[in-house]
Parts: sequence; C-alpha cells; structure tokens
Amino acid sequence: MRQKSHVRAEQVPLRFDSEADLELLIERRVALHLEAGAFRWRFRLIALDTVLLISLVLATGLAVGESAYTVVRTAILVGASCFAAGMLLIGLSSSAAKLLARLRQRRMP
Repeated sequence: MRQKSHVRAEQVPLRFDSEADLELLIERRVALHLEAGAFRWRFRLIALDTVLLISLVLATGLAVGESAYTVVRTAILVGASCFAAGMLLIGLSSSAAKLLARLRQRRMP
C-alpha cells in the first residue's frame, strides 16, 4: 500500500539532481544547528562560572567580616568582569574559527 504524500500544494517540491547536492544541503543544515548549540553551551558555562564566582566572593567576604556593601559591590564587579571576559572569549574563538574555515576554503581548489 502506498503512503500518503505529506507535500502540501503551497510547498515548493525539492528536487536534487544528485545525492551529492542533498548531502551538501544536509551537512550545511547540521553544521548550522551544531554551531548554534555550541554557542548555547558556551554561554551556559560562562553564566555558571559567573554565578559561582559571585557566590564565592560573597561567601568569602561575609566570612571574613567585611561590610555587606563592600562585599556586594566587589561581588558585582567580579561577576561583571568574569561575564565580560567570557563573552569576549566566546566572540574571539568564534571569529578565529570562521577565519580558519575561510583559509581552508581558499587552499582547497
């Protein structure tokens, strides 16, 4: 028994001349999906590190007996600098990866 087609009338049917075109399309879509996922995981890691450092500075400052205002202000500064450094690192590593990909494409004929 033949399966019912899931193509609607308003959809443009995809036709590929060869399986190589289909493979290329799939590889590109998978690469984009994985890049987006990698950014999300890097961002989560930076956020977790930031929260961890803020809590450590708060706990240490309060345990030593510093004033609450000084401890909170210091924790916010440490957290902001940690987050900014992490985001800068993510941006620089992404830029370096794109640059290396372009250089590889130029070397390949």
